[in-house]
Amino acid sequence: MLYSVLPIMRYPTIRQLQYFTALAEHVHFGRAAEASFVSQSAFSTAIADLEATLETQLVDRTNKQVTITATGQDVATQARLVIRDLEALIETAGQRREPLTGDLRLGIIPTIAPFLLPTLMPKLRKSFPELRLYLVEDQTDRIHQRMLAGELDLLLLALPYELRSTTTLSLFEDRFRLAASTNSKRVDPKNYRFNRLDADSVLLLEDGHCLRDHALLACKIRNTQKVSRFAANSLLTLVEMVDADLGITFLPEMAIGSALLQNTRVKTYAIDDKSHRTIGLAWRKGSARSDEFHALGDFICANR
Repeated sequence: MLYSVLPIMRYPTIRQLQYFTALAEHVHFGRAAEASFVSQSAFSTAIADLEATLETQLVDRTNKQVTITATGQDVATQARLVIRDLEALIETAGQRREPLTGDLRLGIIPTIAPFLLPTLMPKLRKSFPELRLYLVEDQTDRIHQRMLAGELDLLLLALPYELRSTTTLSLFEDRFRLAASTNSKRVDPKNYRFNRLDADSVLLLEDGHCLRDHALLACKIRNTQKVSRFAANSLLTLVEMVDADLGITFLPEMAIGSALLQNTRVKTYAIDDKSHRTIGLAWRKGSARSDEFHALGDFICANR
């Protein structure tokens, strides 16, 4: 009987793939090594070993610059998929463990984090002491991309928002309130009508913040001439401009009573009940932790 002997193939290690995806993201050996919590020499060795294993050049290191080759770009894309599949395998194997235990990497947007987390986190730690929660705060597009790349497990964000390859769970409504400086000359809060506002009266966050889009939609801001050409990069800056009566804005209800408005002359006023955004969770379609995420959603609704 004849037997054929298949050649033994060398495969990249998961660590090498993780390092290379970090390099593709940062395009800098030092920063990628730091993000990977490893020395630069060990990081560089791992990338060189990966190139040797794949028998191809992934990185062009000429002129002290790092350029990912065309092949390297394709490898980085495939590496992210491999890492995601391995994480799905681990999730599947861990389905029988107690819910809300172990590591959970949560992405959260900056117009939710400072208002919800101070109340939620102590209760979460008390109820689920075995849960190790890693928080990443950033804009919706960025945390969504990181989730699809396997870097995050779950997102806490504001809806509606177009999210591909994602399952969403609506939790609760967060109403908008009119915010203006005390004795503002810009608006009469008790007789507020949007069409009575002067041009450039409405201050909003800059493009890229979903709160801007939600405010425009929920508060029926159709006349862009009412919106100031000056936009803020953070809620803190936005409130400072309103405090100086440079304009009015619309703040989410969850911000009321927070440190954001302390030591300011900014007051908020109720407007149309239909003016709201929806707070929800989002995760990759097909995640084995779907039941666990639903349980966390129930907890957030009960303890916010």
